[in-house]
Amino acid sequence: MSDDYFWYEGIAFPVVDYSAEILRKVREEFVLKDEDVVTVTYPKSGTHWLSEILCLIRSKGDTKWIQSEPLWERSPWVDTEHGFTLLNKKAGPRFLNSHLPVHLFPKSIFSSKAKVIYLIRNPKDIIVSGYFFWNSVHLAKKPKSIEQYLQWFVEGNVIYGSWFDHVHGWVSMRERGNFLMLSYEELKWDTERTIEKICQFLGKKMEPEELNSVIKNSSFQVMKENKMSNFSLLSDTYIVHKEPLMRKGVTGDWKNYFSVAQAEAFDKLFKEKMADLPRELFPWE
Repeated sequence: MSDDYFWYEGIAFPVVDYSAEILRKVREEFVLKDEDVVTVTYPKSGTHWLSEILCLIRSKGDTKWIQSEPLWERSPWVDTEHGFTLLNKKAGPRFLNSHLPVHLFPKSIFSSKAKVIYLIRNPKDIIVSGYFFWNSVHLAKKPKSIEQYLQWFVEGNVIYGSWFDHVHGWVSMRERGNFLMLSYEELKWDTERTIEKICQFLGKKMEPEELNSVIKNSSFQVMKENKMSNFSLLSDTYIVHKEPLMRKGVTGDWKNYFSVAQAEAFDKLFKEKMADLPRELFPWE
């Protein structure tokens, strides 16, 4: 397996399950249905956690679905060949995931009433999580150190391109009624209130015991032990199998890896790049 990147329109993608033809079809031909629910993230921002929560909200806390069908089948990745094909066969309402920047996302989003949830995360934590993740899979170039990955990240030479551009693109959608922006941090710090916010956005009502089941069964530990959610079912084609794909699931882990100088330099860059956006969008600041 080639440990490099597949490039499309100046953006790096994984080398497995991606092609120019599929990415073109996703943008030009994929039709979002009004009843669809879309999870959009930059990689390593909590996609799988949010997807598991959405599945449990739909089942009102019942765990049968999340214990019997792999996460990538319940909420396929529209960006990939496998996910694109599967979604086109699925009857609605569908869950789908995407890491695509807004300009490569299906154009049908602008005419659809599909609910879109955009989940962001402290980019310093994304860098640390990304370093370990890309070294655990056969999908892309492996960074030799966190220092090297930090440099790639700052330059935008990582999978799905620049985090700064990705956030700017999707944040421009935030005034739309079918768009909800959340952060990994608020989901971690106040899980119950944030899940209630998601339910309200989706028009779903939960009984207290159903909500408790959603919180419990989407926890890091429960997901890590559920083979339908922990990616242990993936073959050696995808995974190195040296490290578990679900590593820590915490906030602030960057403090264990960034030097003071690296953190200060990154914070300076962050302030420059995101100066035009309201600070309250970034609760870790």
